[in-house]
Amino acid sequence: MKKQWILPEIKDSQLVELLARELHLPLPIASLLVSRGFTTLEEASSFLEPRLANLRPPEEIPGISLAVERLHTALQKKERIVLYGDYDVDGISSLALLCRVLKAMGAGSVDCFIPERAREGYGLSIAGVEHCLTSFQPSLIVAVDCGTNSINEAKLIRERGVDLIVVDHHELASDSVENTCTYLVNPQKTKVLPFRRNETQCETDEARGTQNFDLGCISTYCPSQDSSPTQHSSSLPQIAVDGYHYLCTVGLIFKLCHALLKRLPNPDLDLRRYLDLVALGTVADIVPLVGENRIFVRYGLRQLANSQWAGVRALIKVAEIKPPFTAMDIGYKLGPRINAAGRLSSAQEALTLLLSDDATEAARIARHLDIRNRERQTIERAVTLEAEEWVTKHLDPVNQKSIVLGNAGWHQGVVGIVASRLTKRWHRPTLVIGFDEQGRGKGSGRSIEGFSLVEALEHCSPLLDAFGGHAMAAGLTLQESRLEELRHAFEKAANHFLKEEDLIPRLKLQAEVDFKEIDFDWLDTQDRLAPFGTANPQPLFIAYSVRPIKEPRILKEKHLRLEFASQQGAPIAAIFFNGAMDPLPEAPWDIAFTLERNSYQGRTTIQLQVVALREAE
Repeated sequence: MKKQWILPEIKDSQLVELLARELHLPLPIASLLVSRGFTTLEEASSFLEPRLANLRPPEEIPGISLAVERLHTALQKKERIVLYGDYDVDGISSLALLCRVLKAMGAGSVDCFIPERAREGYGLSIAGVEHCLTSFQPSLIVAVDCGTNSINEAKLIRERGVDLIVVDHHELASDSVENTCTYLVNPQKTKVLPFRRNETQCETDEARGTQNFDLGCISTYCPSQDSSPTQHSSSLPQIAVDGYHYLCTVGLIFKLCHALLKRLPNPDLDLRRYLDLVALGTVADIVPLVGENRIFVRYGLRQLANSQWAGVRALIKVAEIKPPFTAMDIGYKLGPRINAAGRLSSAQEALTLLLSDDATEAARIARHLDIRNRERQTIERAVTLEAEEWVTKHLDPVNQKSIVLGNAGWHQGVVGIVASRLTKRWHRPTLVIGFDEQGRGKGSGRSIEGFSLVEALEHCSPLLDAFGGHAMAAGLTLQESRLEELRHAFEKAANHFLKEEDLIPRLKLQAEVDFKEIDFDWLDTQDRLAPFGTANPQPLFIAYSVRPIKEPRILKEKHLRLEFASQQGAPIAAIFFNGAMDPLPEAPWDIAFTLERNSYQGRTTIQLQVVALREAE
């Protein structure tokens, strides 16, 4: 699909030069920082050097202080606690983190419960709650990564005489559990949705005065009264900290543990050692890597290289990755293996891996998860192929702004991945649904910029049994008999919210680079912008009017290897994935690319990854 190239704008040249000089940056990197909204030297410096000491007091998050007091009571009285979680990486890493910390703090009894996807559904469900209560008979349930809008389930738990703490980051409906559950830790409480929706999880120092708590690293730094956070913008690498809306559940659990540790100091418990678990959930949940998430992931990736958890070490081994680790290692190597268990059957195996302290057991589970991930890939490829064939046959790209498809037999554990692939290829909001033998469907949606799935699904709510999620990703359930009605209702919503120009994918280029400027020092400077992810993407550069120094070489019948001249004399290699699928324009070219290190047989070289190429303009 042809993309619209959004070229770099002319920036404040004086500010660019100031940042380049004072922070020792190449001009394109300084220009990129200015384009992302940094207006002062202090802001840019803080972004480039995130520090654990800059984490804000956890008690700022709504509900944490009350939840800490309830956990404090449970610890003191040795109550039976059950942690009730979701089966994605965020949910599993949240369970592992909280379980380990509570046990380290002397909890009398801590059990974890994950509902079975096929029989008990997503998150807090009546069937899941009944199973949990019968199996463990707790006095306290802590629901993590679920429960925000599970009103009936919260009432059931209360009727059984059990307290409920909900730690979740999903958006609140106007009739959330806030009025039913005394202990709700959710930063979205400050931005309640104006509409009602059912909950379906998708594939997202006031209490202690001014007391400081030292984790050997993490202090409760609180900015001065006149400090002002950077204004929220999806295009900026800083997000306002008031509300903490960008945190996923594992980040909230870390903040909860920090607050609990302030309430019950334990000199033997160092939360820095748990940051690898925080990084796993944060990256895999595709939340913005800005603010405190950036700090968590930057330090979590370092901790990953020295993980104290047998399960994490075993997972790294089967994934065949080596430090220094990047967010891509989690997103493409570790996360999918953890997710594979919950997608195909029960997520309990993945949780057991993260809780295991036995190297032999961990190695066995990691190998099995690796096998499950390969099975998931096979299933995913088959469903994707069928889905692509259907879209190619039925989509009218001129007149249709959305894609809705479903089929009996499509594995419900992979529909989210398939929806993501279709959205990326066709640049349209997409719903993919798998139906069982009884015609009950569970689906996932993925969206494009400017189109909120939860708002669109609200317009379709009379047709749905349940739905929920975020603007860019959502889950839903419905009966197969209503699929065609949903297709028409969703298309109506797409026509209402989307303009024609929204359907043209944008290639947002961030700075111009001359190939002759590129060296390893340049790459080292780019590394200071990492970790890359949502709201802090890897820089996409443009080079104008370039010519290859030799004929492109075709790799595996569809990719291209290119070479360009550099200042060092040795050519710079470039890889253009799928570049051989269409004829190349006549050189010279304008090239949109990212910069990478390519390590092969012990040798590291600079490599360009070409994202798009056009005839020079």
